[in-house]
Amino acid sequence: MSRTLRALRAAVLAVALPCVLVAVWWFASDASTSFYAPPLRTILGRFDDTWTAERLQDDVLPSVLRLLAGYAVAGVVGVALGVVIGSSRRARAACEPALEFLRAVPPPVLVPVIMLFAGIGDTMKIAVIASGCVWPVLLNTTAGVRSVDRVAAETARSYGIGGAARLRHLVLPAASPQIFAGLRQALSIGVILMVISEMYASSSGLGFAVVEFQRSFAVPEMWTGILVLGLLGVVLALLFRLVERRALGWYHGSRGARRKAGGGGA
Repeated sequence: MSRTLRALRAAVLAVALPCVLVAVWWFASDASTSFYAPPLRTILGRFDDTWTAERLQDDVLPSVLRLLAGYAVAGVVGVALGVVIGSSRRARAACEPALEFLRAVPPPVLVPVIMLFAGIGDTMKIAVIASGCVWPVLLNTTAGVRSVDRVAAETARSYGIGGAARLRHLVLPAASPQIFAGLRQALSIGVILMVISEMYASSSGLGFAVVEFQRSFAVPEMWTGILVLGLLGVVLALLFRLVERRALGWYHGSRGARRKAGGGGA
């Protein structure tokens, strides 16, 4: 099968289920008289009037910027700590109990605590997002660093490659597939925590807008906010996939070569 046909088939499969779900929602809700579950046509009819350019600038843009800031902080901290912990058996032994304790604490529980130290501004929301996103990045980076091929590590050591050169040319490339797996998990967690953090003492953002619609009984508008959150998640996932495919092109290429050779690559 040619590459064009494979891409076409993948595109059809990607849009088929969403189209079916929208059609089911449309016909199932068409005769609805419920105040809390209005017909989909009513929700979509309010979409343009609700999500104007001004609201996109006042609510969606601040949310995206907070998400990106918290996500970036979590990525840098998670990868840095993961490299340190994954490279040292003593560091793992010392940090593992504390990490297991902190990882078990749900980030939404920390919102009131973070508010005490960081106030109710953007710093609090970024801290909440970072506090939840850092764990999958940290744990996956640690596992990726620990799984560096021993032969490659010994070869680098025998050639005197150490320090920053070893980190740049051996450790990070070898761990990058698992680092990206952690970043992918962190992205969905970040969207959830972005909404939760904006529901607390906020004056802008997608979470704030959805709560405001709910409190003012603007139910169709509230549903449009939920749709915007879903669309934002889809766009972010597509962008992440593009970046991942570019950064891990060598990895996907080697997997494809192993499949063709019958080597049993996962």
